[in-house]
Amino acid sequence: MEAHQLDLSLPAMPAAASQARHQAVDAIAGWDAGLGTEVVHTAELLVSELGTNAVQYAGTGSVSLAVCLNEAVLRIEVCDTSPVLPQPALPDADNEGGRGLFLVAALADRYHAEPTVTGKRCWAEIDLTSKPSQEVACFSPLQRS
Repeated sequence: MEAHQLDLSLPAMPAAASQARHQAVDAIAGWDAGLGTEVVHTAELLVSELGTNAVQYAGTGSVSLAVCLNEAVLRIEVCDTSPVLPQPALPDADNEGGRGLFLVAALADRYHAEPTVTGKRCWAEIDLTSKPSQEVACFSPLQRS
């Protein structure tokens, strides 16, 4: 499989998360890499959740998105200008938001957040060599905030 890359820089505005999601899905579909619809939909959700978090915390800075496909992994990276690393936690049942990182943890094979010189990078990976299991088990040590 040929390697592919998409790089975007967007202003930290609410519309940026939607724009990033649409451009990422269009790029992934255009790569004609034989990825199944499940992988494309999972990538779309990961871009949406990571992008929305970045826009929310970037302040007046910019947000960058990188999507890279190689033979074994589809990697999604979102960078913003906030140095504050996300602290995953389950929100109270009445909270409207706060479930994004829980979704990322459930959907991605690997994910992490790390500081950068200009803020932080949050990434998630989908392992393309693993076969989906018939039974999906979800475990997370998250605590309600």
